[in-house]
Amino acid sequence: MMRRPAALLALCTALALSAQAVAADLPQRWVSAGGALSEWISALGGESRLVGVDTTSQYPQSLRALPSVGYQRQLSAEGILSLRPDLLVGTDEMGPPPVLAQVRKAGVQVEVLSSQATLTALDHNLEQLGTLLGAADTAAQLTARYHQQIEAVQLQVRQAQQQHKAPGVVLLVGHAGTKPLIAGQGTAGDWVLRQAGARNLAQHQGYKNFSSEALAALDPQVLVVSDRALDGEQALPALLKENPALATSRAVRDKRVVALDPTLLVGGLGPRLPATLQALVTTFYPTSAAQ
Repeated sequence: MMRRPAALLALCTALALSAQAVAADLPQRWVSAGGALSEWISALGGESRLVGVDTTSQYPQSLRALPSVGYQRQLSAEGILSLRPDLLVGTDEMGPPPVLAQVRKAGVQVEVLSSQATLTALDHNLEQLGTLLGAADTAAQLTARYHQQIEAVQLQVRQAQQQHKAPGVVLLVGHAGTKPLIAGQGTAGDWVLRQAGARNLAQHQGYKNFSSEALAALDPQVLVVSDRALDGEQALPALLKENPALATSRAVRDKRVVALDPTLLVGGLGPRLPATLQALVTTFYPTSAAQ
């Protein structure tokens, strides 16, 4: 009768040792390129494995203390390899390709995930990160909660649109007000606008430069400004200084200009987006929010 507890104890010990062996085989030193991915790594409990990040990885703020390997599209092979990582993880925006090839040649595992602004891509990214971190259950829980949050936003939008038409909106990505790019179809910016119940007035594909006059001609009801160099209060004056024709647009006249953190648009859909979408719905449909 005493053998069963002993056998059970031996089995538990074997399983524990097996789990430890699996965990030891997982990459321990990570470099992450892409703001949203770095946020998810932290949310999955993997921040302690990060030894370096790119310049778009700003949240949580503790990541800012880590060594930088440059902008995600212009990574430094020397900077990455100096951190002795086991793994470089980023999206298909990561590059340039020769740097990735050099990192692979040095024996570093390189994982390229999707930057697409879709829930399907997010589901896959979280599944991959969960596997790499040995946190599959946590990844599944975060995925389910994210879908619930997006469904709540969609309900918020449907309720607002029962009484109000979707506003025409333009989302600009700029640098200190100069040469702003308009977020067109298929971009993360477009996904954000549509999820928050707006009509994206830009019909082109991707991010494109427009003249100040062409931009003003779109005459958006709301203007969303995502500046990579200036914060919200500084971004609009800089934008108007560089693009004076915008001053006559309805959005500026009616003071319906919204600042958007540019790191929200990098590395796919990130964990802060649902809360941002809820705030944007309230901005796009202020009358509904007041009811």
